[in-house]
Amino acid sequence: MPNTLLFGKFAAVLPAGGLGKRMGGTIPKQLMLLGNKPVYQYCLETFLKMDEIAEVVIAVPADWKDYFEKDIFDRISPTFGSGYSNGLNKLKIIVGGKERWQSVENGVNALTSDAEYVLVHDVARPFISEKIIRDVCETLINQGSCLVAKPAIDTIKIAKEGRVESTIDRNKVWLAQTPQAARIDLIKSLYARIAKEPLDFTPTDEASILEFFGEPVYIVKGESANDKLTTPEDFEIFVNRASK
Repeated sequence: MPNTLLFGKFAAVLPAGGLGKRMGGTIPKQLMLLGNKPVYQYCLETFLKMDEIAEVVIAVPADWKDYFEKDIFDRISPTFGSGYSNGLNKLKIIVGGKERWQSVENGVNALTSDAEYVLVHDVARPFISEKIIRDVCETLINQGSCLVAKPAIDTIKIAKEGRVESTIDRNKVWLAQTPQAARIDLIKSLYARIAKEPLDFTPTDEASILEFFGEPVYIVKGESANDKLTTPEDFEIFVNRASK
């Protein structure tokens, strides 16, 4: 059940700026069709329809921005109303950055609602559930910055040049997913610090930025349905999920 006290307190940034080189093909993977919808549409609709979410920003490749704008209007307007009214009035489409974290930074800086918190979610994870999103919202309010992750079930090896060096205790290993979330003012302050003193590594997610600056990050348990579409081998699995 939605908690009405949380309505409008959260914004979502959906990085969709990558070109999906590992997928191959001639179009970004977020535009590939799963069933009768492109990949990006699944999670975008989920966030747009939730009352907790006051604003949604999707960051797309510069060369594909016009395409995204038309595609989103044509596909999502029938669900959310004519033009950019109703659910679509909280949507912005912006150009992403060179790296994923820079796309997220662009998205965070584009937020204009009164939301206090931001959830960052990869559009390549199309089957995010409303339950997980609400769990993230509750964790943000009650504990602080957080990310969705699922426990490792395989044995994890550290290897160098094809030779095993050690085995990690898998009970301590979690596989990071999204959403990853924090207070908007906090994440903006960290971006400001990075602007003054650039990082000596490329962050692959928001949690790694929070961790670098000593901010605690809590775990919200994820699920396999929220896995990421990355390779051609994944595609058939996701097509089957979309048909259910």
